[in-house]
Amino acid sequence: MARRQKCRRICNEPDYDNFLPVGILSDDCINLTLDEYEMIRLIDFEKLTHEQCANQMQISRTTVTESYGKARYKIANCLVNGIPLFISGGNYHICDKKTDYCQNCFKSFEMSKNIIIPKGENIMRIAVTYKDGDIFQHFGHSEFFKFYDIENKNISKTQIVDTMGNGHGALANFLVQNHVDVLICGGIGGGAQNAIAQAGIKLYGGVSGNADEAVNMFINERLQFNPEVKCSHHNHEHSCEKHNCKEDKHGCTGNKY
Repeated sequence: MARRQKCRRICNEPDYDNFLPVGILSDDCINLTLDEYEMIRLIDFEKLTHEQCANQMQISRTTVTESYGKARYKIANCLVNGIPLFISGGNYHICDKKTDYCQNCFKSFEMSKNIIIPKGENIMRIAVTYKDGDIFQHFGHSEFFKFYDIENKNISKTQIVDTMGNGHGALANFLVQNHVDVLICGGIGGGAQNAIAQAGIKLYGGVSGNADEAVNMFINERLQFNPEVKCSHHNHEHSCEKHNCKEDKHGCTGNKY
């Protein structure tokens, strides 16, 4: 039995749903589904990565890469051969504007560059280094955090947030700006640990596996973590702690963190 296709989230239906070459009358046409259109819009127009597109549409990155390639070929076929293009159909649902991470919910990427997400009273916010559903293992290179708002030992809201290229020590300030109380991650260097501690954020490092499961374990006081966690990324023959390496290949350019 064929696997059922997962419903894809799109922000809005397109304002223009057909494109016809001038002077050409043809019975042929190519149909671009709305979810394929959304991938083209997000990746080619909004300049999101495949992973960012996948997070927004609530599908896997592999699915995005495959479907995006097919959509690009459809458009190329229309342009090269003068075939009318129609946009309709597909397996999708419209964003309800209350979801984890949506560029339209947060006023496109301009807001997310310095995003400050409000947090209600008596809410604990947990940040998890995040990639493809799992805990990303190198804090200083995290492209995404998943935020979990906890109220009365229940998850009331989740949000996937792009770090917009911030790294190492700058991520500590990013978490402070977004009112994070607890950080769950894999490996994390000593400098970043100090920044997290100074910010008053409780650290649970050395954790791996599924991000959602880790947060549920934390809520139930069963999360296993390593209080002596280090970042293996910094285990090389010269000392990053002394900031002497000046090598950019692993993110150490003499920066304190």
